Amino acid sequence: MSRQFEKLEVCYKYYQSVTDFVPKVGLILGSGLGGYAKNMKVEKEIPYGDIPGFPVSTVQGHDGKFLFGYIGNVPAVVMKGRVHYYEGYSMEDVVLPTRLMKRMGIEILFLTNAAGGINRSFHVGDFMMITDQISSFAPSPLIGENVFELGERFPDMTHIYDEELMDLIGKTAREENISLQKGVYLQTTGPNFESPAEIRMYSVLGADAVGMSTACEAIAARHAGVRVCGISCISNMASGISDEELSHLDVQSVADQRAGEFERLVTKSIEKM
Repeated sequence: MSRQFEKLEVCYKYYQSVTDFVPKVGLILGSGLGGYAKNMKVEKEIPYGDIPGFPVSTVQGHDGKFLFGYIGNVPAVVMKGRVHYYEGYSMEDVVLPTRLMKRMGIEILFLTNAAGGINRSFHVGDFMMITDQISSFAPSPLIGENVFELGERFPDMTHIYDEELMDLIGKTAREENISLQKGVYLQTTGPNFESPAEIRMYSVLGADAVGMSTACEAIAARHAGVRVCGISCISNMASGISDEELSHLDVQSVADQRAGEFERLVTKSIEKM
């Protein structure tokens, strides 16, 4: 048994000791979706700090707990607050929550985030369904000893984001009359926002939006055989696209303003999964 899997098992055994709830879908809430609990029937809460060896989010706007319950009739586990690499955690710890949700039983991981818009046809407040990603600017969560209990050494990443799930989300957006962009998400390490020159480079590489999370979680999920989908809220236009200075408070503000519609899109999509 690998060291990483041993640590994961300690977390999993604690989870088993406090609840027998088995989720089908895992949802990671990005900035602006902290109030999501009202959209589900919560059966159990587990604060991250109660789980032995589990990383705790330190970012404003990210509460730190798992919510277990039902979104419609779908059993789900919701991460109210995620852990970021820039907080000083190892990438191994950053994806520990994703791997733990896999051990809990999830088959689908739904990723959400607030992101900076690179595509000049995007506007602040838009939603972007993630169709692919660029993770080359952050360390791979699979570096180091492979967790063979979860997946193979060299997992394929041709289809990180599940085609059927993307079709489902797109159909839901049309039914709910919610405008939905599509694009490629690029992850940086943060915590600094990107320079205008970097944004120009990312645009040339094919990125439509940029953020400081998500791609590493998607890689860990696919490594473990979990189906993945994701939506970004374009909370600001990236550096150089807009002349305004960027701040985390502004990101939170836009995400908060769009939270109601974001929650509706996420909820209606999960209800069909």
